Amino acid sequence: MTRTFYDEMHLPDGACRPHYQAFSRWLQGTPKDLLDQRRREADLLFHRAGITFTLYGDAQGTERLIPFDIIPRSIPASEWRMVERGCIQRVQALNLFLADLYHDQRIIKAGLIPAEQVLANEGYQLAMQGLDLHRDLYAHIAGVDLVRDGDGTYYVLEDNLRTPSGVSYMLEDRKMMMRLFPELFANQRIAPIDHYPNLLLDTLKTSSPLDNPTVVVLTPGRFNSAYFEHAFLAREMGVELVEGADLFVRDDKLFMRTTAGAKQVDVVYRRLDDAFLDPLAFNPDSMLGVPGLLSTYRSGNVVLANAIGTGVADDKSIYPYVGEMIRFYLAEEPILKNVPTWQCRKPSELSHVLANLKDLVVKETQGSGGYGMLVGPAASNAEIEAFRLRLIAKPDAYIAQPTLCLSTCPTFVENGIAPRHIDLRPFVLSGKETRIVPGGLTRVALREGSLVVNSSQGGGTKDTWVVED
Repeated sequence: MTRTFYDEMHLPDGACRPHYQAFSRWLQGTPKDLLDQRRREADLLFHRAGITFTLYGDAQGTERLIPFDIIPRSIPASEWRMVERGCIQRVQALNLFLADLYHDQRIIKAGLIPAEQVLANEGYQLAMQGLDLHRDLYAHIAGVDLVRDGDGTYYVLEDNLRTPSGVSYMLEDRKMMMRLFPELFANQRIAPIDHYPNLLLDTLKTSSPLDNPTVVVLTPGRFNSAYFEHAFLAREMGVELVEGADLFVRDDKLFMRTTAGAKQVDVVYRRLDDAFLDPLAFNPDSMLGVPGLLSTYRSGNVVLANAIGTGVADDKSIYPYVGEMIRFYLAEEPILKNVPTWQCRKPSELSHVLANLKDLVVKETQGSGGYGMLVGPAASNAEIEAFRLRLIAKPDAYIAQPTLCLSTCPTFVENGIAPRHIDLRPFVLSGKETRIVPGGLTRVALREGSLVVNSSQGGGTKDTWVVED
């Protein structure tokens, strides 16, 4: 069966889409030697700046540059406004769901979500029951992963509410394009994104009831895959980057050690999973967290962004219910569609999945980074049969979805310019109001035919332009 992919830059007849025409004229008029030179400059500048990610288990060394492609992904402003509304709607509903889940559980009582789906979920934290948070906000920073199917329709692939990453690459990709090709920005109206760190800091500060709270970024340390981003955001916001050993609890308050003595901390932008936050409350072997942090949090003396227990809302087994959440809490129809999803914990749906593995994408409900998944059309018979046994052994740990025809964007590869599949992760900030910077992080699957865009699986990134129509 022939599959049709939506080309972001070109119409089906090969003509250039209107919002790409200025870029296309520039590309056609720019010598290939100059483009190759600029690509080498970008790699060198990224390397000098230390813009890397850590690839665990890689025999060639763990530090890798994320490949950067100099052909941007462009979105017309009128289309972006729909995407923006849809992402904001979705995150608002997810925050309301979390507040409800840890308090009255109205959505469960209404029979819209099975109790066992959430209360027995690995991401559900009993310690959050009945805890009132400032503005009822749980996910202050969220990443919504979007893809386009063959007809150009946007679908939400998944929600990231725990510790979503990638915004530093979004910002650095824009800086790189402006440095290498300033003429492109002089000739078009491309929405700016450099105010994101200010928006993030404002979101973190307003997450506290205090007038001028002290904010820190908590990192697991320099061996974490996203350490560059942790350091980058702390620097851009002008706040301290700390590790667990830099913090301590005294009299149910959180302090950081400084050269001038102990200083109280009011807001922690934590890039550390729940299990490692407090060895007294969660994983007792954790050397990354702060003993007593949960008690301080429950006393209301510190804000954690994102809140403990947000993972239950971005679990892939909860994903199919987000449309119902939007209708239940907001009394609105979802602006952005979900991908049709089969829940393997349901015997009838498992039977369908087992009978159609070669055509489906199967994911772990707790998985991330492109690991632990089966892409049926790209898998061998042996891989499919091995995955079949895993599904039968633990069906509740998996969901399945049709293999979408992810849209493509022209991309520089070894042999020149060729289409490669992409996705988009806009970043949504929830504070006094819910805000989003125009665009987001576009990830690109650099291997021909690959639908897996994650950097851990060989993917790269592109600058994302929102262009005035």
